[in-house]
Amino acid sequence: QVQLVESGGGLVQPGGSLRLSCAASGSIFSIYAMGWYRQAPGKQRELVAAITSGGSANYADSVKGRFTISRDNAKNTVYLQMNSLKPEDTAVYYCNAVPDVGYWGQGTQVTVSS
Repeated sequence: QVQLVESGGGLVQPGGSLRLSCAASGSIFSIYAMGWYRQAPGKQRELVAAITSGGSANYADSVKGRFTISRDNAKNTVYLQMNSLKPEDTAVYYCNAVPDVGYWGQGTQVTVSS
């Protein structure tokens, strides 16, 4: 059974930081690259960061230099450290394989506002 459980979101002021966590099924985690996606109100879901099983990471231009993706293969967990947050980072954040497996967890809400 596929499981993707995101946590760590919240309300933060512009310039602040948050760390998101995602616990994933071993069947997904061990095979695929993993990614963090986000969906803002009225917009399509977008991939913002991805990491291969070997640890190579890529980022969308909008978050490059501010977000860092990492993974703990022993814990089947992927993280997203978000620094220098901006109001435009407000969205529901999801983790999934890259490409996604068609099933999505509940996501975690990130709101950046003063």
